[in-house]
Amino acid sequence: MARYMMENVMSSRLFNFLLLFTIVGEFFLPWVLGRYYKGYNSKTKVMSVLGSPQSPVRLIYNVWLIWLGTFLLFVALAYYFSSRAEFPILSILVLLSIGIFAVGAGVISGMFSVNETKDMATTASKIHGVGAAIGFMLLMFFPLLSGVMLFKQNDIVGGIVDISSFILSLIFFVCFVMGDKEQFQNSVLKYEGLWERLTLFFMYVPFVHKAINGLLN
Repeated sequence: MARYMMENVMSSRLFNFLLLFTIVGEFFLPWVLGRYYKGYNSKTKVMSVLGSPQSPVRLIYNVWLIWLGTFLLFVALAYYFSSRAEFPILSILVLLSIGIFAVGAGVISGMFSVNETKDMATTASKIHGVGAAIGFMLLMFFPLLSGVMLFKQNDIVGGIVDISSFILSLIFFVCFVMGDKEQFQNSVLKYEGLWERLTLFFMYVPFVHKAINGLLN
């Protein structure tokens, strides 16, 4: 019963529109909000700084993070119930990958703000940091899991795209982590905000593929 209901939900135009809207908004909203935050540089600063106590747009961005987490948690459940019959193990891994990201990097990050600078460590910023870090690391495997499922369904092109996205997201995530180190502040790796956005972009590729196919079909 749950499987058929979620299959109908995932094929609906409303679901796919909201999915595409959310993924596009994940990049478009910070670009807009950054224009109202004096001194904010999207290349060097991560997006969560927009929700810091010092940010004039913190309320908007933190509400957005809670929306992102809440919606992606629903997406995680939709993926799980619609695919568990065909892929019992992979569906659980996808549920954990998307679901923990939704809670950690979405809901928790929206409720507990990070500070503008890493020198100001508070309980809220530590909770934010742990939740976002765990969420990022788990979502990074979503394109890999999605790619494996597509290969099993004989969608070779889709599988190659998703596996390639996993590899690229892994590369950019390493750049993102290294960019936080002091010894790389005089190199191209210092563009922490850019590496974060590129990591997210490739982690989100399966969502975009799903949403566009759902809207076109």
